[in-house]
Amino acid sequence: MTSRPTDERWQGQPGPERRGSSDDAADTSDQPDGHDHHEHRDHDHHRRSRRGKPHKKALPLWQEVIVLLGLALVLAVVVKVFFVQAFFVPSGSMEPQFIQGDRILVEKVSYWDDDIQRGDVIVFDDPGGWLNAAESRPASGLFQRGLEAVGLYPTGGHLVKRVIGVGGDRVACCDRQGRVTVNGVALQEGDYLQPGVEPSEQTFDVEVPNDALWVMGDNRLASGDSRVHLGDPGGGSVPAEDVVGKVWAIVWPLGRTEVLDRPEIFADPALDGS
Repeated sequence: MTSRPTDERWQGQPGPERRGSSDDAADTSDQPDGHDHHEHRDHDHHRRSRRGKPHKKALPLWQEVIVLLGLALVLAVVVKVFFVQAFFVPSGSMEPQFIQGDRILVEKVSYWDDDIQRGDVIVFDDPGGWLNAAESRPASGLFQRGLEAVGLYPTGGHLVKRVIGVGGDRVACCDRQGRVTVNGVALQEGDYLQPGVEPSEQTFDVEVPNDALWVMGDNRLASGDSRVHLGDPGGGSVPAEDVVGKVWAIVWPLGRTEVLDRPEIFADPALDGS
C-alpha cells in the first residue's frame, strides 16, 4: 500500500529519455532537410577558393610589342591584297593629272562585283615589254622589299593608263575632227588631255577582245600605250585579269593630293550603243 503513491508520482514526470527525444525533434524542425547548413558552408568555401585563384600573368612588354607588330603586319598584308595598295607613276605618260614619281593609292573594292569602266585610270601588270628598266624601279634593299611585300612601299613593274574601251568596243581614231571614237561616239577629252596635244597622231581601228581593255595615256605624244603595241599578241589590248585596281587618289607630294573622279563624258549611254 505504501508504494502506490510513489508510483503515481513518477508516472506524472517525464523521464530523461523522453526529454532528450523532445529536444532532438525541436532541432530537426528548424532544419527540415538537414542540408542547409552544409550547403552554406560549401558556398563559403567556393567563394574563398575563387578569391584565392591566382591571376593570369601578363606578358612582358617586349612580347606585347612583338605581338602587336605581328598583328599590324598581318593587317597590312590583308589591306594590300584586298583593299588598297600604294604605287608610283613610272613615267610622264599621264600628264598633266599625274606626274612621274607621284605616289598613288589604288583601290580594289570597286572591281569586286563590278566591271572595269571606261574612263577609269587603272594600274595593271606589265603585259610584257611595255616598261623599260628605268620605269620599272624595283624596290632596292631588304628593307624596301619588305615594306613592298606588305603594301607600305610603292610597287614597281606596273603601268598607269586610262581605259578608253572595254571588251566588245570598237575604238578608232580619228574622225573628221581628229577625235577618238568609241562605238561611233566621239570623245571630248579636253578635261584630261595634255593641253595642245592631239587625241592621237597614230590612226587605228580595233575591236577590243572580250575580257580585255584598250588603254591610252593622257599625254598622248609620250605614252607607250595600246596604240604602240598593236603588233603584240592581243593587238595592244590589256587582259582585264592583269588589272590591279582603280587609281583612287594621289597622296604624295602633299601639294598634289587629289581624289579622282571618272570624267563625265564616259557616262554617256550612247557609248554602249544605246
